Amino acid sequence: MRTTELVDGFRHSAPYVNAHRGKTFVVMLGGEALTNSHSRGILNDVALLHSLGIKVVLVYGARPQIDDGLKMAGIAPAYHNGVRITDEDTLKVIKQVAGATQFDITARLSMSLGNTPMQNAQINLVSGNFVIAQPLGVDDGVDFCLSGKVRRIDTQGLKRQLDNNCIILMGPIAASVTGESFNLTAEEVATQVAIKLKADKIIGFSETNGLLDEHGNAIAELMPNQATAHLEAMEQNGSACTGTTAFIKASIDACKNGVPRCHLVSYLDDGALLQELFSREGIGTQIVTESAERLRRATIGDIGGVLNLIRPLEEQGILVRRSREQLEMEIEQFMLIERDNLVIGCAALYPFEEDNAGEFACLVVHPDYRDADRGSVLLNNIIGQARVRGYSRLFALTTRSIHWFLEHGFNIVEVEALPNKKKQLYNYQRRSKILALDL
Repeated sequence: MRTTELVDGFRHSAPYVNAHRGKTFVVMLGGEALTNSHSRGILNDVALLHSLGIKVVLVYGARPQIDDGLKMAGIAPAYHNGVRITDEDTLKVIKQVAGATQFDITARLSMSLGNTPMQNAQINLVSGNFVIAQPLGVDDGVDFCLSGKVRRIDTQGLKRQLDNNCIILMGPIAASVTGESFNLTAEEVATQVAIKLKADKIIGFSETNGLLDEHGNAIAELMPNQATAHLEAMEQNGSACTGTTAFIKASIDACKNGVPRCHLVSYLDDGALLQELFSREGIGTQIVTESAERLRRATIGDIGGVLNLIRPLEEQGILVRRSREQLEMEIEQFMLIERDNLVIGCAALYPFEEDNAGEFACLVVHPDYRDADRGSVLLNNIIGQARVRGYSRLFALTTRSIHWFLEHGFNIVEVEALPNKKKQLYNYQRRSKILALDL
């Protein structure tokens, strides 16, 4: 990696480091991820999150390991409606597997982190009886035996350990108030813990980097209802895998109960967790309660973000230079597209009331975000504002984007068509093309 790439990468990730510090993340590491060769790297990255001031609850699963353990013990796994039936013999195997998995994770997150980015780091790992379980009971005449569900979470106990700078490690076994042990799903444990802690994120892992569209590309963002529809389609065409399906269902439940964002990334892609959390575009799929992007009117506090966005185009001569003082006076004319507190797009509507017209100006979209037609989103918003004000015409001046405006219904006009005040300011040296849209 060249020095400039390293510096650019660090600068781009810094806002996310600040944004995530002090937040609570529930990381769900399924058994499939733990059997993969990249599991050590994932755990090192979890430790890195902790070192950056993020409060981490790590919930592990062991579904494939349990199946292997049952096979070795000569026990045929039993299911009803996709839920494992856990008799006493099955529970003995599950306890052995879960205990061994917990020990392996503890060992990897202990002081033996030499030759990793977390060398010499002190990590305090805590497990305990934070979850109280209860039996699933009987369904359609089928007794689930020692398969259980979450009854209660010791929220205060979890918060104390997180405030003491500990990583909390939780597995799929929990005790009841009567002292019995029950087999739970890691997805339910992660979901209920996140809901009770009011966590900021749940992060899970699958073979692919999130949910994929028909072209095999990761879908960056889904609302809960969209995720439900996508999951139903996957199940109908037989492309859903057990672990991914369980996590997506848990994420939908978590979002509906107040967890803002749930992320799904690949355990096969080294560093996917860090790319998802510390880059602008991420790498996997987010299921969100509200979009990471929002369109809003600019305020005086947005001056710096707008300047950072427009300065490169001003230096290239594409935009007319605006001083900070001028921008401060005009900022209320601007609309912004904001993503993760970063201004990624802007446009302005300048009024010419005496001519019953408005100018669409200063349209800029960040280079990393020009693939989703955000310019059209800004234009449509400005057109809507102009119509509400009763303007009969919207015009724009450009030296580079003539075809884009023509595609959006504008027509080329002469200088004489400009409002009188704008006509007096027209720069004949720039020779900007004038385009107008009748409203």
